[in-house]
Amino acid sequence: MTGLLYRVKSKLSIRAHRRVRGVLDGEYASVMHGKSHEFEELRPYVPGDEVRDIDWKATARNGTPYIRLYVAMRKHLVTFVVDTGRNMAAIGASGEPKRETTVLVAGIIAYLARRHGDHVSLVSGDADGVHSMPGAGTESHVEQVLGRIQARAVPEAGHSDLDRLLSYIARRTRRRSILVIISDDEGIDDERARMLRRLHAQHELLWVSIGDADPLDPGWHDNQVLDIENGEQLPEFLKRDRALHREFTTSVSDAESATIDKLESLGITGVRVTGSDDAVSGVFRLLERHNSGRR
Repeated sequence: MTGLLYRVKSKLSIRAHRRVRGVLDGEYASVMHGKSHEFEELRPYVPGDEVRDIDWKATARNGTPYIRLYVAMRKHLVTFVVDTGRNMAAIGASGEPKRETTVLVAGIIAYLARRHGDHVSLVSGDADGVHSMPGAGTESHVEQVLGRIQARAVPEAGHSDLDRLLSYIARRTRRRSILVIISDDEGIDDERARMLRRLHAQHELLWVSIGDADPLDPGWHDNQVLDIENGEQLPEFLKRDRALHREFTTSVSDAESATIDKLESLGITGVRVTGSDDAVSGVFRLLERHNSGRR
């Protein structure tokens, strides 16, 4: 069987020429810039220390300049937080299974991470449980991460429960990480916003929504349209209601804008990806917006 990482590389070769891959590499490096050191302790300032390392709050408390000391970290950690509930087994906006788009998005970012010598880990799951894989930087480990995502996001999986994954991260992840959250088309209510704000205080957060299919699209008229949550079939008369189709399209656009606006208000960069053809450009938009927002 063709390896998932090989398929990711093939997609990059087809969809992104060398210059675009170079830009993606550059944007990825910018995300990581400045994150290779962790705070260790405070000590009094001595001549020759960098002024930018002065901790102004500690200086005000003590009445004399103090600087922050850091310890170098050889590897960054990119943790994928992936909803692998049954929603991700459904058909996405492009007509492809959402789990395939999820694997591709995660694969592109993991590929860039490995090229930069960084480690990749995974937290995935659904309402029935949470599963984690520790960080590593080998190609075989990336392949296992992608394989785990693909194997778990199936129709037989439990109901999607992104909040459970976020809560797990908040309790278990102590090391500062780049959290790449990949979810279904979901909104952000007040409780989820509080959790994201808490996580954002410690980690860098990137959010990717995998777009839902439009069940009222004329292209589905000759096919059964089932709700993967409960297996119920969409009535034929609804599938052919043009006014309802227009309303649905508008509601999807409004919901996407609302999610992105909410994320931006929290200082988090997000993007909605519709399918494999959109994956490379979607990752580029995500990284570029993230870096632009930090300047």
